[in-house]
Amino acid sequence: MIQVHSLACNMLQENCYIIHDESKECVIIDCGAFYEQERSAIQQYISKNELQPVQLIGTHGHIDHHFGNAFLYKEYGLLPTVHQADKFLMEQLNEQAEYFAGVHLTEQMPMPQTYFSEDDKISFGSHTFTILETPGHSPGSVFFYCAEENIAFSGDTLFHYSIGRTDLEGGSMFQMIQSLRMISQLPDMTKIYPGHGAPTTIGTEIAGNPYMDR
Repeated sequence: MIQVHSLACNMLQENCYIIHDESKECVIIDCGAFYEQERSAIQQYISKNELQPVQLIGTHGHIDHHFGNAFLYKEYGLLPTVHQADKFLMEQLNEQAEYFAGVHLTEQMPMPQTYFSEDDKISFGSHTFTILETPGHSPGSVFFYCAEENIAFSGDTLFHYSIGRTDLEGGSMFQMIQSLRMISQLPDMTKIYPGHGAPTTIGTEIAGNPYMDR
């Protein structure tokens, strides 16, 4: 069974997730840890649960989801992996930090050596995530979906009763609407872990989110 640990990070309160199972292998999704106490909390959780970090994956390429990449590379040797379509955003992380958060990064941000597409799978322990392409918030936005556990990590595509903005570079409301139509076909019981805010379910969003419909 998958265990999900979340930590709200940085000045934009982005959700970083540590996911693991009985194998003790863990995957880290969207490490936005900017402050030292956030990074210490991640280290402590990994150490306390005797976890082995094996992958760092990102739902998209915006800086609030990647502030902690240099820290994870230094501590665990992990390089981030995102969708190929967000490569240009990963190359602009320093500029994004100044634009979105007004901070000047002094750390060298590690760049992905590989990128994934919808055909790829994310495997750890005895579990596998399917990649669902959900462009709209950014060209390379994705869901990480585990059908066996009925969970998905939505990044900034879907929030509780809301959706991600589409007015940033590479964003598209047309693509967002298409993505929402696609993910609305997931089972109602699918638990959604978003990039910001509280978890929700597909059923809850179909019932109350004005952007979701079948």
